[in-house]
Amino acid sequence: MEKLRRTVAVVEDDASLRRSLGRLLNAYGFLAEEYASAEDFLARDRKTAIDCLVLDIDLGGMSGIDLQRRLKAEGIILPVIIITALEAGSVKAEAEKVGCVAYLQKQFSGAALIAAINKALGS
Repeated sequence: MEKLRRTVAVVEDDASLRRSLGRLLNAYGFLAEEYASAEDFLARDRKTAIDCLVLDIDLGGMSGIDLQRRLKAEGIILPVIIITALEAGSVKAEAEKVGCVAYLQKQFSGAALIAAINKALGS
């Protein structure tokens, strides 16, 4: 019997990085859904179940942390991996406070991201 592929959504405003992360996830057997903003993620067709969310903090509009708060308020509980170029300890503390399972500083390795996703999914 074929193992079902898990769906990982990537919310990243940098198009090049977003595409690269999508390709990496696909190469490791995940289905990748890519979104350029928190607003795009919220407007998606909700028929597709998302198993894990890879989320940038600084998205131009609604921040990644605000998106995570909104999802929680709507009762949508997803494992969230924060990716960011921000170096402030207060930002990391805030991300952890709203429940991220991993916090990766850009330029993280592909292996670190895959390990964080596998941990988040209990794989």
